[in-house]
Amino acid sequence: MGVTDLDDRELWDRMARGDSQSLGELFDRHHRAVYNHCFRLTASWAIAEDLASQVFIETWRQRSRTGVRNASARPWLLTVATNLARNELRALGRWRRAVGRLGGPETVPDPADDVAARIDDERGMTELNRALRRLPRAEREALALCVWSEVSYADAATALNRAESTVRSQVSRGRARLVHELGESDEQSNPASGRIRRPIEEL
Repeated sequence: MGVTDLDDRELWDRMARGDSQSLGELFDRHHRAVYNHCFRLTASWAIAEDLASQVFIETWRQRSRTGVRNASARPWLLTVATNLARNELRALGRWRRAVGRLGGPETVPDPADDVAARIDDERGMTELNRALRRLPRAEREALALCVWSEVSYADAATALNRAESTVRSQVSRGRARLVHELGESDEQSNPASGRIRRPIEEL
């Protein structure tokens, strides 16, 4: 039986015994979801690419210290991605504040980000993330897993170490708060604009 015929839990068991091919199969199955998840959290394609790679490096490092409790490793991978993104954003915030005190430029242009569609995506996610940051952390995490990355409530509960009913409640409250935050932001920027409705529907 080849690695492509195994579920994620079986792949993890083989990986824990040192089988790097199993890590490669997990990467093929979940890299795109992890990458998209990181982008939604950071609003930067470049940072998301780095973080997605770090997630699978961390997976290999922790292969013997942890395991997958469900048939899919995706909830675990996305939780690791969330933690890495949080640390990255904190470090980036400290760097920007330090640069601001020095009076230097806040950002360095990235040639990879000169495509208009990518820039528009980043601007849209930046606006959405501003609203998200005003939500309680637990609600942000539940929304990111269950709504953006389409992880089931049961799997998200396992990954976050919460009761499933708690996750459901956090997603519901988070949705309502986010709609309110985005609506207020839209009214402040342009009272007649309805453009915020599209991102809300995509959540």
